[in-house]
Amino acid sequence: MATLEKREARAGYAFILPAYTLYLAFLLLPLIAALGLSFVQMDRLNWEIDFVGFENFYWIFTDPRFWTTFRNTFLFISMAVIGNVGMGLIIALMLDTKIPKYLLYFLRLAYFLPVLVSLAFVSFIWKFLYSTDLGIINYYLRGLGFENVPWLTSSSMAMISVVIVDVWKNMGFFIIIFLAALQGVPKNLLEAAAIDDASTWAILTRIKLPFIAPVILFCVTYATIGGLQVFDSIKIMTDGGPGDATRSVVMYMVSEAFGIGDLGTGAASALTLLIAITAVIAIQMFLSRRVGAGGAR
Repeated sequence: MATLEKREARAGYAFILPAYTLYLAFLLLPLIAALGLSFVQMDRLNWEIDFVGFENFYWIFTDPRFWTTFRNTFLFISMAVIGNVGMGLIIALMLDTKIPKYLLYFLRLAYFLPVLVSLAFVSFIWKFLYSTDLGIINYYLRGLGFENVPWLTSSSMAMISVVIVDVWKNMGFFIIIFLAALQGVPKNLLEAAAIDDASTWAILTRIKLPFIAPVILFCVTYATIGGLQVFDSIKIMTDGGPGDATRSVVMYMVSEAFGIGDLGTGAASALTLLIAITAVIAIQMFLSRRVGAGGAR
């Protein structure tokens, strides 16, 4: 029996070995390398490495551009999370009604299709749509008597424009998640509320939203983590401009590491971003336990 258990254990380890190998190669080793680089100054021409301690962290924390990119990133997160989660929940509530199944399937597909398209491809298309003189959006605005809107060239409009693209691209994912959660609300609760002649607002606020509260929290956390890593759409549409109006933390990290060639400060900013993401996950886990405990009571 012991021999059989050992064989089964070896077979199990053999099955999970490829996954752990990929994890080691693409996640753990780069993380260790970034941790090491954050404490050194490297001359890539002569391959000289000098240990500088926390000097790289001191540099980024005293660099005004780093805090500008952090502010931009959290501004993006605040708008993108409200747009993605808020619009996703509203549309999911609208779809969670008695509508023909074929129409429901069509709408779910229509909302989810943008999620499947490459973000780089979407960003290029929207960049042309946003063009001040040749874009189709301003073409119709001019037809309605409005002036051209500098979607990507105005510091006050560029971030909003990027957020619109992000919401259009990712909202369908949250719609599907919320719709699945709403369809999992116990029917007996809804039927009891209908018998008691409860209003639609009461059913929404007293039954549906409390029941899917953990899902809402998950979606907020997921959208926040995605916002902290925003790069592709901003890089393609504005390249962080105008000025630094849309430059994100990841763009700052890439610029320091590969633009300027300072791998130390690039690694330090990457670890700072990792700490921020870890903090978000820790807060989400704490709140999810609170929500779960409240639901159990």
